[in-house]
Amino acid sequence: MSIKSDRWIREQALKGMIEPFSEKQVREGVISYGLSSYGYDLRVSNEFKIFTNVNSAIIDPKNFDERSFVTVEADSVIVPPNSFALARSIEYFRIPRDVLTICVGKSTYARCGIIVNVTPFEPEWEGYVTLEISNTTPLPAKVYANEGLCQILFFQGDEPCEISYADKKGKYQNQQGIVLPKL
Repeated sequence: MSIKSDRWIREQALKGMIEPFSEKQVREGVISYGLSSYGYDLRVSNEFKIFTNVNSAIIDPKNFDERSFVTVEADSVIVPPNSFALARSIEYFRIPRDVLTICVGKSTYARCGIIVNVTPFEPEWEGYVTLEISNTTPLPAKVYANEGLCQILFFQGDEPCEISYADKKGKYQNQQGIVLPKL
């Protein structure tokens, strides 16, 4: 399994793997996004769900209470201290059958105590990415919509998998917005 370069990512993106696709890294006046040497920096949309304790809900992945969040659409959002938000990518991904991705945070946000966690995109998964954003600091933290949030690394297997995410009809296939936990 090897990591894929900008050439391969561009070639696959132009075949529909990433839409919309920014062929160059955009950096001027924004937290960078777009194609890099061995990855793709995706952008966060203006849709956010911020955790709140107003309703004293319990976070239960088997019985998730949507009252745990406040929904916000804005050009930026403040994630409260030691709190958490969900968002979605601007880009829609279609992962090839022999590819697995891993997401890592961007240093600009990491140096501010903002950690991004995204589970791997499995072979033949497709959809908008639900992004998990943690503010690990004791201070409020700002996240900017329509700018870079994390980097996706693409790894191609030596052979296609026997059973892809699409084959097993994964519960997060074809995500269209911010998708909450499902059983």
